[in-house]
Amino acid sequence: MAATVTLKGNPFSLAGKPLEPGQIAPQVCLVRRDNQEIHVGGALGKPQILITVPSLDTPVCAAEAKKFNEQLSALGSQVQATVISMDLPFAQNRYCESYHVEGITIASDYRYRDMEKYGVLIAEGPLRGILARAVFVIDPSGKITHTELVSEIAHEPNYEAALEAIRRLL
Repeated sequence: MAATVTLKGNPFSLAGKPLEPGQIAPQVCLVRRDNQEIHVGGALGKPQILITVPSLDTPVCAAEAKKFNEQLSALGSQVQATVISMDLPFAQNRYCESYHVEGITIASDYRYRDMEKYGVLIAEGPLRGILARAVFVIDPSGKITHTELVSEIAHEPNYEAALEAIRRLL
């Protein structure tokens, strides 16, 4: 049975099963807000945190990306922190300029839909094709050490659990 998330109590199935701790994080190709492709996941030789959100044009997603930017910016190049949505790079750039988000990478999966490999692509209904709200922490060798699939899309993730998982890898 497919995993599901809800929006205001209405269920939506995901395409696949979300990855779990202990699994190897697949490498995926995304497009940064400057239209350059980047690869995340896999073994990058340093800790990674991948944060998926439905759209930066929503209040919860905007607040989440801003909070992670504030918390993770201090770690600098020790961690590859990436917020991922299906928003086009132009919209992501506008968001970053409006909220002064510069310490983390904002990227889009609109081109390849690679985040389906992580099991967070919504598969049905009016939200079909966007990403569920989730957090994946990956160690330098590419192994997932922490995950959170937020069951209600309108809720924020457990920031402290994600940040603690990253701190343990430093």
